[in-house]
Amino acid sequence: MLAISYNLRKHRAISELAALDERYSPDVVCLQEADTADLAEDVGRLQLAHSTTGNRLGLAIYYRPDRLLPRSIRAFALKKSLHDRLLRPAHERLLGAKFVDLEHQRELIVASFHAAPLTALNSLRRHQIRSALGELQFLGPGLPTLMVGDYNYPVFKENLAEKVRESGYELTLSDSRTYTRYKFFRGHFDLATSAGFEMKRVETLPRGSSDHLPILVDAHYTDASAEAAEIDVVI
Repeated sequence: MLAISYNLRKHRAISELAALDERYSPDVVCLQEADTADLAEDVGRLQLAHSTTGNRLGLAIYYRPDRLLPRSIRAFALKKSLHDRLLRPAHERLLGAKFVDLEHQRELIVASFHAAPLTALNSLRRHQIRSALGELQFLGPGLPTLMVGDYNYPVFKENLAEKVRESGYELTLSDSRTYTRYKFFRGHFDLATSAGFEMKRVETLPRGSSDHLPILVDAHYTDASAEAAEIDVVI
């Protein structure tokens, strides 16, 4: 399973999606800061699964229809920061999709996540991450789950990884920094959280017109998840 996560920086990098699809052939692309009123239904070999509607700059998920079949998709509002309450930039910070993997005849969860900005405390972002993972469990209890996005968590990632493990998930950083715009806030902002997957590779891709660099996630089902019962696929 190949997934790309990209914060478009207020939709500026939207024109790069076709080239990313052409070069990396992802199965799914998770976007943050997308102008949801200006999203094409199809980009290259990708098809729009859904986007958030509660805020103009929101989340979106594209997928390869020859590999994945959408079953259910939901947007979730998470605990708001003071920044959110005053400026209202984002009502929905999680978009989760349950897919059928047509190649492996099994269900999985993929989610695009965007945490509160740096003006909020790390404790609030940890609360949002914990709540997001809980919501995804309701969407697909026990299914292999991959949540990628902009976590806005520049420091103390060891503590975050420990909290994520306590919830039954693993946090994975990419091979190099994903945000370098400001001198004091450089680091791994764009992360992957998973359960039921072995993370073979998380690669930071070349810079485009966004202040975030996209990441490419190569995730394989674990032995335990592969032993789950196969499902009947109805198209």
